Amino acid sequence: MKITEKIIETKDYVTKSNLPASDYVINPYIGCPHSCKYCYACFMKRFTKHDEEWGTFIDIKHSEKPVSKKKLQGKSVFMSSVTDCYNEFEKKHGITRGILEQLTDIECELTISTKSDLILRDIELLKKCRNLKVSVSINTLDESFRKDMDRASSIEERFDALRILHERGIHTVLFMSPIFPGVTDFREIIEASRSFVDEYWFENLNLRGSYKGTILSYINEKYPQYTEVYDDIYRKKNRDYWRVLAIEIEEYCREHGVTYSNFFYHEQLVKEKLSRN
Repeated sequence: MKITEKIIETKDYVTKSNLPASDYVINPYIGCPHSCKYCYACFMKRFTKHDEEWGTFIDIKHSEKPVSKKKLQGKSVFMSSVTDCYNEFEKKHGITRGILEQLTDIECELTISTKSDLILRDIELLKKCRNLKVSVSINTLDESFRKDMDRASSIEERFDALRILHERGIHTVLFMSPIFPGVTDFREIIEASRSFVDEYWFENLNLRGSYKGTILSYINEKYPQYTEVYDDIYRKKNRDYWRVLAIEIEEYCREHGVTYSNFFYHEQLVKEKLSRN
């Protein structure tokens, strides 16, 4: 698929964050060629005025302004929230690497989230970061399902990235997101990765906007045995499935000594953060 590529000027790479667990976010790109079918970040088109379909364009940000040490010192920073900072265009442009070179001198809590094993390119820089977590998103062991959902690295490549990062002393997080009811087996994924993952994060599948119909149609076609479950959750707005699953995850993780965070109630967490500010 052809991706429309454009370099744009931006005043600052760093922006204030509404995410519940970070003070600032850094998004080196606008758009993402991973083209995840469930990507919430497609809402960005409302602000960027792109006519192209989400996943078919990428804006490469360029800023003359250095990353502010004063602003980020002692703060929590998330990279990235509405793009993948290690998408395939990072190989060519190196925007993420340039930002990371600046962050190594700043005492901040840095979390990098990606679906790409390209992050291994920067492993020596990552080791210089004082307080770093690297999160890799995996929500299935079924490569066919993964291919249906995104154009990022394979499951095996993501596992290898986590393994290598862990071996090099970097704190690894497996971000089980988004969890697809009936499709994602959280126990299976933990058991396959426990030896090289320090922490697990869980996030449920939220369906809104244009991609809600896309996902529901996909489930009807490929997983018809779960049609009623999805209808109950996403049309009738019944949250019982997530309440039960949250309890199952908590009990499993406690029994097996697994460090975890549950972000099922992301919107509620965001509202709570905003009310505190």
